[in-house]
Amino acid sequence: MKPAMKKWITVLLLFVLLPLLIGLGIGLSGGKLYAFLYMATAIIAMIPFFLSFEKGKADARMMLLIAVMTALSVLGRILFAVTPSFKPVTAMVILTALYFGREAGFLTGALSALLSNLYFGQGPWTPFQMFTWGLIGFIAGVLAKPLKKSRIALLLYGGVAGAIFSLLMDFWSTLWESGSADPTRFFAHFVAGLPVLAVITLSNVIFLWVLAKPIGRILSRLQTKYGIGLAE
Repeated sequence: MKPAMKKWITVLLLFVLLPLLIGLGIGLSGGKLYAFLYMATAIIAMIPFFLSFEKGKADARMMLLIAVMTALSVLGRILFAVTPSFKPVTAMVILTALYFGREAGFLTGALSALLSNLYFGQGPWTPFQMFTWGLIGFIAGVLAKPLKKSRIALLLYGGVAGAIFSLLMDFWSTLWESGSADPTRFFAHFVAGLPVLAVITLSNVIFLWVLAKPIGRILSRLQTKYGIGLAE
């Protein structure tokens, strides 16, 4: 399959079909189909990742590394369970995307939400969390070159990612409560959630500051040694 076609399929799956599926699932079922939705989200997130593969040992190694990064992300969220909103998940998702590409970033974000919620609790919010963390990873993969070159740019993106996560979850809360994108309710959620937004943003910056160099060094060596996951 040609690279251009793969890109179009990725965009259609992740940013047309997936949001439409989640939106319809929330609107038509009142969130009762969340188990179906998060499994469908996981499957859709996997398709672009596997489309980017070429048959060979490098792909198997990459799958293993994505599994390891996802496990570390999940473990990090559980270890920091006592500090609400102060979690390393976003940082791990971003770092995965920087070294293994946007599809890997989306998949790691989606699976991190799904698997960690086995501990924190599944619910109608899970598919939206999966999409939101996936989106953050995908964007990081698109911006991989400048983010890897500039530590300041990486930290700034970490802060922006915190705002993206908080705002999209406020949007979900608005949809869940009112069944529509009511701007008044959204603004109320936004104002009430400002302390959470601040904590999420700060945690992203801190975790990226601490983890970017050591983890990036390891991933870069593996990338060079095995020729895997070279982000565009």
